[in-house]
This record gives sequence, C-alpha cells and structure tokens, in this order.
Amino acid sequence: MTQPITTSPVDLEAVKRKQQATWASGDYSAVGALIPIISDDLCDAADLRAGSRVLDVAGGSGNTALAAARLFCDVVSLDYVPSLLERARERAAAERLPVRFVEGDAEALPFEDESFDAVVSVLGVMFAPDHERAAAELVRVCRPGGTIALASWTPEGFIGGLLRTVGKHVPPPAGVRPPTLWGDEEHLSKLLGPRVEDLHTEHRTFTFRYRSPEHFVDFFEAYYGPTHRAFASLDDRGRAAMREDIVELARSYDRLGDGTAVAITAEYLQAVATRAP
Repeated sequence: MTQPITTSPVDLEAVKRKQQATWASGDYSAVGALIPIISDDLCDAADLRAGSRVLDVAGGSGNTALAAARLFCDVVSLDYVPSLLERARERAAAERLPVRFVEGDAEALPFEDESFDAVVSVLGVMFAPDHERAAAELVRVCRPGGTIALASWTPEGFIGGLLRTVGKHVPPPAGVRPPTLWGDEEHLSKLLGPRVEDLHTEHRTFTFRYRSPEHFVDFFEAYYGPTHRAFASLDDRGRAAMREDIVELARSYDRLGDGTAVAITAEYLQAVATRAP
C-alpha cells in the first residue's frame, strides 16, 4: 500500500528570524544610499499631501520616510533591524526632519486600524515571508479612501535574477515564495484583493552604476544582506562559483557593454491603490 506523502508546514516565524539576521548583516544603508530616487518617485506617484499621516513599512535606513517628510507629511517609519533604524534617525536628524522611527514587524504592525492616510513601502514589505498577512496589515492600518503605494523588484528583472542566482548556491527555505512575486501584477492584485480599488501599476527601472561587474559583486558582497550572508556561508570554492555566476549576470544586464563601466538596468513594479470603503 502506498503511503501518502506529507509535508511539514513552513515555520514562517523561524524564516522571519533568519531574514532579520540577514538584513542586519552587511550594511544595507550603503545600498539604500544609492537608490533614493525610487522612494522620491513613489511618493510623487502616490501624490502624498502635506499634513497627511504616512506610514513607511520596512523602511530600512529611511529613504522613503525622508522623502515623505520632505513633502511635509507626518511620517512614521517601521523596520525590524535596529541598526538600520539608527542610521535612519541619524539621517533625519542631519536633515532636521521630524520622522518617528519604530522597531516592529511588517506582519504585525503596532498601530490601530485606519491610523494612516497613506501606507508606503519601497523594496521592503516584499521580503515579508507571509505575503497575505503582510498585505492585510498594509490595508488594515490605512483609512478608507487612503493610499497604499509600493515599489517591488520584479521576478524577471535584475534583482529577481540575482536572488535566483544566489538561491542556486544557497537554497532559500523550502516552501517560502519568492519576494519578487510582489512585483508581479497578478500576484499583487490577489494579495490586496477587493480591499483596494483603482490599483495602478507601472514597470519602472533603476540603473545600478559600478566600475565593473566585479565591482558590483564586491559591493553587494560587502553590504547587501542576502548576498553578504550567502557568501559568508560558502567555502572558498562555493564563493568563487557564485561570484562567477553573479559577475556573468551583471554583465548580461549591463547596457553599456564597452568595458569602461557598467550600467545595470533593474526593473521594479510601482503600484498605487486606494483603500476601499
């Protein structure tokens, strides 16, 4: 008699703890410092109004919170990595911007229902392991008629390719869906569901500029949590093999191709929706 195949449920809380350690490794603020234009563009697309209450979810070192604060919004930024929050506080103090920074979990936001006029996240909430729970939290804390605005790397874009390449050498936890699914319109629409209306999406690109593909790998190995952690977990042979694959990936996305430098086009999905009544 054939025995039925059973699978153990994924321990998403354990996955989240590992993710938190991953993002606390390296120094994501160095990467974040290169991409503030994504936050500026999302805040503009969301048409944030001066005086509105804005929550930045998984805000990291503060790009989006500061972008919203420059528009004279009343901003709260949440992240679960204390070192990134400290860097964000330093930046806000340097610019004299009155942002409130809170340590917390994107899947269990420590705020009352309908507390904010707008809820935003740039390349942050997409990494929450429980997609449905995180999406439900975004909607819960946004008032009816308020705005939910997200920027997420796409599955087919460069960062999607980078995460898959890393996963070939250091497999992700079994049963955990790729974070880049947040950059797929169909998946995002299902996540937000009938709780939002007027969901508008646009494929946009950011250009990573480095001296060479090797320079890109050096930088991301040093500072970007997922690659930093993956390289550290491998032996010398494994590191060399993954480095070679990432160099080739960077070269394949380079639009210059003349050997003087690289301009790597990375696609992301910009999404803006209205919380349904």
